[in-house]
Amino acid sequence: MTRQELITEIKNKKSFLCVGLDPDIEKLPKHLLKEEDAIFAFNKAIIDATHKYCVCFKPNAAFYEAHGVKGYQSLVKTVAYIKTNYPKHFIIVDAKRGDIGNTSAMYARAFFKEMQADALTVAPYMGIDSVKPFLTYQNKWVVLLALTSNEGAFNFQTQRMVHLEHQKEVHLYEDVLKTSKQWGNDENMMYVIGATKAQWIEDVRKIVPNHFLLIPGVGAQGGSLAEVCKYGLTKDIGLLVNSSRQIIYASPNEDFAQAAATEAERMQQEMMEFF
Repeated sequence: MTRQELITEIKNKKSFLCVGLDPDIEKLPKHLLKEEDAIFAFNKAIIDATHKYCVCFKPNAAFYEAHGVKGYQSLVKTVAYIKTNYPKHFIIVDAKRGDIGNTSAMYARAFFKEMQADALTVAPYMGIDSVKPFLTYQNKWVVLLALTSNEGAFNFQTQRMVHLEHQKEVHLYEDVLKTSKQWGNDENMMYVIGATKAQWIEDVRKIVPNHFLLIPGVGAQGGSLAEVCKYGLTKDIGLLVNSSRQIIYASPNEDFAQAAATEAERMQQEMMEFF
């Protein structure tokens, strides 16, 4: 998907909501467990119920890989179902890959060529050669981890360091932004910035004013949509705000899909005021 196609969908729907598809088998409604593929059945119902209100779906690979081959098949089926039935939706596979070049090339092939995802979360720690292979695919996106929503982000990402080239003191996440934006551009690279770090987004925007930001942490993790928008919005919106648990587990009962739709619609209605 191109940047312009994503922007057009956002403006048409007046939504920048991303629904995270993180199916924990222990939290699925009990009646689904009799299905041959309970994870896919759950996802299908959530997708069908929420697609009107979101522009993006983000399956988290760990929730599928935990079930071995069968779980991976559920992931493949989920991506294929979205591509076939809702082709205008942006699909991010949240797998946080990143390894030496030839290994990253195989990851890129797996998720972009075989699975046909639009985007993949990638860890930048190993540097340019671990990221570049993902950027060779046309109309595919790297979603690079920069400043995440978890408390452990303060262990490294916000630590101050002296940049050897510029001899200036910066936060580590700032160096990630400044360095990596030279590898790709705002047509093929986004950044993960946690909603729980909303006030930091103002500084992020000074470095990457036009790149899309994937914002997890709104809802169950306590992030504020209003705060995120205050600091992060651009003329093209420039945000994909993800909500997983608050939407997909809105109800543990047979009405789970309708409850998910209600919560997704509520969030979309909140987003409308920013257009």
